[in-house]
Amino acid sequence: MVILMYKIGDFSKMSKTTIKTLRYYENEGLLLPAYVDPYTSYRYYESSQLTDLTKIVSLRQAGLSINDIKAMLRGNNTREILEKRKTELECELNTLINQLSKINYLMEDVNMKNEITIKKIPSYIVYYRDGVISDLSKITEFVLETGMICAKANPTLKCIHPDYCYVSYLDSEYKEKDLMVRYAQAVESIGVEADGVKFVEIPEVDVVSIYHKGSYNNLRESYDIILKFIETNGYNITDNVRECYIDGCWNKENEEDYLTEIQFPVTKR
Repeated sequence: MVILMYKIGDFSKMSKTTIKTLRYYENEGLLLPAYVDPYTSYRYYESSQLTDLTKIVSLRQAGLSINDIKAMLRGNNTREILEKRKTELECELNTLINQLSKINYLMEDVNMKNEITIKKIPSYIVYYRDGVISDLSKITEFVLETGMICAKANPTLKCIHPDYCYVSYLDSEYKEKDLMVRYAQAVESIGVEADGVKFVEIPEVDVVSIYHKGSYNNLRESYDIILKFIETNGYNITDNVRECYIDGCWNKENEEDYLTEIQFPVTKR
């Protein structure tokens, strides 16, 4: 049987891959020419090598390293390598989403000081926990404790991306001591309930939203603005306010850099 050979230029056209890239793959040991003329050093490839090249290109486009691709071409740890790259991409995606969220906020902060928005929060599965805290300084501790309880009972449970979580205050009046609070975190699926942590699917809801930049001690200013908007624009509050803590003591040293989103679930009158 005669096997057709193609010069590197012809193989480059057939595969839509530059000669420079083919030489790079050769030097890295990923794709060697089927034959190299000992006198002219011309490189020749077989059409059957197109399959290997397509696989290499796909793996490179997925961001895999040369060493990982070599291992996969040898048939070593293929699934393990792909799972590792998948985890890396998920982390990178989460970072990019968070950065985009911050940029959107900064653009709003520059152009629309105290801007109020109406937006739709989709239905989510959340784990939540209700409890009493002695004062507002204990809220971070309550949130972290709730997360640890859930993680212990559900070690493989993942939060949604982009992240959505909030604290609601359940008392029927304003209190500074012994506050009844609820912390809720959106997750991918219903998990195992444990030690006061429960799961529920919250319905889609329209919210009036405002971002507050600065100390929690000054939240009252943003509450005044958003409540006046709700009253003058014909909305009814349908549920407890949600405070979404975007930046806080866990990642900012200065309270003036704290960022909180205040969300009031509403319906139009």
